[in-house]
Amino acid sequence: MFLRRHRKRAGGELYEYWSLVKTVRTAKGPRHQIVAHVGKLDDATIQSAHQWSDLDALLEGRVPATQLELGQPPPPPPAPWWRSVDLRGLRVERLRQFGRVYLGLALWRRLGLHTLLKKLLPAGAEDVGWDLIACVLTLGRFAAQPSELALAERWYDDTALEDLLGVPLAQINDARLYRGLDALLPHKDALCAQLLEKYRDWFGVKFEFLLYDVTSSYFEGLAEKNKKAAHGHSRDSRPDCKQVCIGLVVTPEGLPIAYEVFAGNRADVTTLEDIVKLMEEKYGQAQRIWVLDRGIVSEENLAWLRARGASYLVGTPKSQLRAHEAALLEEADWQTVQDGLKVKLVTVTEGELTERFVLCRSEARAAKETAMLQQKLTRLRAELTKLDAALQKRPTRKVEPVERRIGRWLGRYPAAAAVLQVELKKDAAGRASGLSVSEQSEKLRWARHAHGAYLLRTNHPGSEPTEFWRWYIQLTQAEAAFRTAKSDLGLRPIFHQKTERVEAHILVCFLALALWRSLEQWLRTKGLGDCARQLLLELDELRSLDVVLPTVEGPEVRLRVVARPEKLLAQLLAHLGLELPRVPKIVEHLRNVVPKNGPSKTQAVANQRSVSPD
Repeated sequence: MFLRRHRKRAGGELYEYWSLVKTVRTAKGPRHQIVAHVGKLDDATIQSAHQWSDLDALLEGRVPATQLELGQPPPPPPAPWWRSVDLRGLRVERLRQFGRVYLGLALWRRLGLHTLLKKLLPAGAEDVGWDLIACVLTLGRFAAQPSELALAERWYDDTALEDLLGVPLAQINDARLYRGLDALLPHKDALCAQLLEKYRDWFGVKFEFLLYDVTSSYFEGLAEKNKKAAHGHSRDSRPDCKQVCIGLVVTPEGLPIAYEVFAGNRADVTTLEDIVKLMEEKYGQAQRIWVLDRGIVSEENLAWLRARGASYLVGTPKSQLRAHEAALLEEADWQTVQDGLKVKLVTVTEGELTERFVLCRSEARAAKETAMLQQKLTRLRAELTKLDAALQKRPTRKVEPVERRIGRWLGRYPAAAAVLQVELKKDAAGRASGLSVSEQSEKLRWARHAHGAYLLRTNHPGSEPTEFWRWYIQLTQAEAAFRTAKSDLGLRPIFHQKTERVEAHILVCFLALALWRSLEQWLRTKGLGDCARQLLLELDELRSLDVVLPTVEGPEVRLRVVARPEKLLAQLLAHLGLELPRVPKIVEHLRNVVPKNGPSKTQAVANQRSVSPD
């Protein structure tokens, strides 16, 4: 589900509002359906005036407030400051990105990563703490920066992180960021444990189900100093580049909890044991259900899981459907999961082993696969007909080129070739003189019955096939996590060459993925859908800026402010409970100028906090 902005004009006035929309499948294709309209908030709820000094409380979700004792009156508002400003010289400077980094920093702090890393990386002789460098690295990846060099040379100066973190631009350089990667890597396990704990506290996530999948990420360069870099099956369509494989464990909500980096030529099926042992060493050998894609499944893996007392739910190759042909063709005992989708449970016992197979049949998928097969049959028949006509017109003794041509067309359309039988006809002189093409009726009949059907396999003692299907469909959360990491966070390509630097880079990507998926879960709990991309695009328009006021007295006053979000964005932030600093931060101001009502304690403190001009 995602948020959609609406605008309409009625009675000469423009009305804007948000609606929550989901995509549904229909007979005419995918359509958008409005689930709900996001309720409006009054101006008093949206408008709040907090100072830059309240940043810690704002980012961590604590409302800044002054604790008053019983009977104590509230403090008076600060005395106004009066200045005579020459409006002809008023200008705006240092326009910088604020929204995305502010939200990323809020997620970082609400996950407690700032306090954990402060303990794990105690202050030493360095000018900037490694915990802050780790935060900068993660926020840079959260904003899809391609490299540490781009982060240091351009991105950091274009954002408001200097104000939010208090780390000067001069202290951010590529060498310091590389050393930050080295300092962060040894604490991978502690970071994963922290995320697990925060998921429980913040979202109430449980861990009975774990979803596991594998992806790859390729290198730019030879990666000769990386022990795990190797050529292998590339999911990025870059077989020319070396790669590493990454196994990721997520919750059914899509929240990442652990990962492991494998050699680039490692087969997916060989990674499962390492991941399961890793999870059991960290979190105990609990009765979890592992939901796995068919590419990770082998009979040896399933036997190993059964021996450890683990439950599994896995996809199976379509070839195994044939063993359950009778149950598939039988019309009894099917249960409807949703419109156009039915499931049936088949229990199979062999010796002491009892497994359950869930037959799934989708009408929409069947129609699609039938149409695709028919299209391929039509195209293959057309090419074979052309070849047949050419051979009849001009027979040839060169049989091998004709056979290669037939094989080329059959290889281009393997699904159609599987149900056709093609023979090369020869005349009395041994010349190729035509083709004989016929349908294999039994194979074609089975192909049409199998369209839209797929098979799940489990050793769980449950008896509800609809429940098994819902568990398995959650595996799309792991696939969505990989899509987010690659497309939105820029996991690929990898520019680092050393083994440890590459693993540190992937750790930073993992932390950025945790921020992204936590944001999606945060939106979901607030009834705002689960598409973080729309919110981040809106926040990209939110900037911080310096308003420079030339005064009649001489010196200029520089005020650092956050642009006021438009009303629709302010509503979204209010629904999330995320507040912005609204009172200007005085970067430069006049000295020796007394306010109209006399100096106040607040002004004296402001004078002490003033910083030098940029």
